[in-house]
Amino acid sequence: MEKKEQRWKAAVVTLSDKGYAGEREDKSGPLLCGMLEEAGYEVTEVRLLPDEQKMIEQCLCELADEKKVDLIATTGGTGFAPRDCTPEATLAVATKNAPGIAEAMRLASLQVTPRAMLSRGASVIRNQTLIINFPGSPKAVKENLEAVLPSLEHGLAILTGNASECGKPVSEGK
Repeated sequence: MEKKEQRWKAAVVTLSDKGYAGEREDKSGPLLCGMLEEAGYEVTEVRLLPDEQKMIEQCLCELADEKKVDLIATTGGTGFAPRDCTPEATLAVATKNAPGIAEAMRLASLQVTPRAMLSRGASVIRNQTLIINFPGSPKAVKENLEAVLPSLEHGLAILTGNASECGKPVSEGK
C-alpha cells in the first residue's frame, strides 16, 4: 500500500505598520508564500497586521488553535525598532520553546552579513503548531527559509505525531 505524502498547512503573517497602512508593499509575505508552496506546503491563511503585540498574539492563537495550521511563518517586527514586538508576541503564546530554528537562521545569515546578530526572531511551538519569526526583508526571508526548510518537515512530523524522534514513522498502532 502506497503511503500518502503529508501536505502541511501553513499560514504567513506579515507584521508591518507601514504595510498595514498601505504605505509600503509587502514583498516578504508573498515570497514566503511562494517558497512554502514550492516546497509542498498548502498556504491556507495570509495576514497583514500592524506592530501591535496583542493583535499579533490573538492572530497566532487563532491560526494555531482554531485554524489548526501546522506552521505559522511570520515576517517583520524582529529588529531593534521601538515598535518591533513580534518575538515578544510569539513567546507570549508559546507552549514550548524551539530555539534551534531561530539559532540556525541567525547562524546561516551571519555567513552573509554581521548584522544577522541583530535579529531577535524566535521559534516556538504552540500545541501542535510551529511558529517561526522571519526578518522583514525579502533577501533575509529567502536566506533564512532556505537554511531551515530541509529540517522543517521532520520537525512537523514529530510535532504532529507522524514520526518518531529518530526519524522512523510512528507505528500504525498508536
